[in-house]
Amino acid sequence: MLFAAKLAEVPLWGKKLVTVNGEEVVLINDKGKISACENYCPHQGSPMLAGIVKEGIIACPRHGWHYDLANGFCTDHPGYTLKTYRVEVVGDDIMIDMTAGSD
Repeated sequence: MLFAAKLAEVPLWGKKLVTVNGEEVVLINDKGKISACENYCPHQGSPMLAGIVKEGIIACPRHGWHYDLANGFCTDHPGYTLKTYRVEVVGDDIMIDMTAGSD
């Protein structure tokens, strides 16, 4: 697990872009649940930091494709998967596993 940010840096219903292990990662606070995904949509590379999050789903800002933050699967086009990361909150630290997808 690698340190990504302090919990206070990702406000409720907010997002924060961080670089962990050389990769851009979007941290998302959706109703108090912290998720993490790669910053670029696998379809055409649009930055997911600008995506809209609702009910555990992030929508790409360019074409509106929806990705499940729990597993990265695209609900609109099953051939596409957004890279997601397992997250643990340890005290005030957000830690992510860069080697494995979300549960």
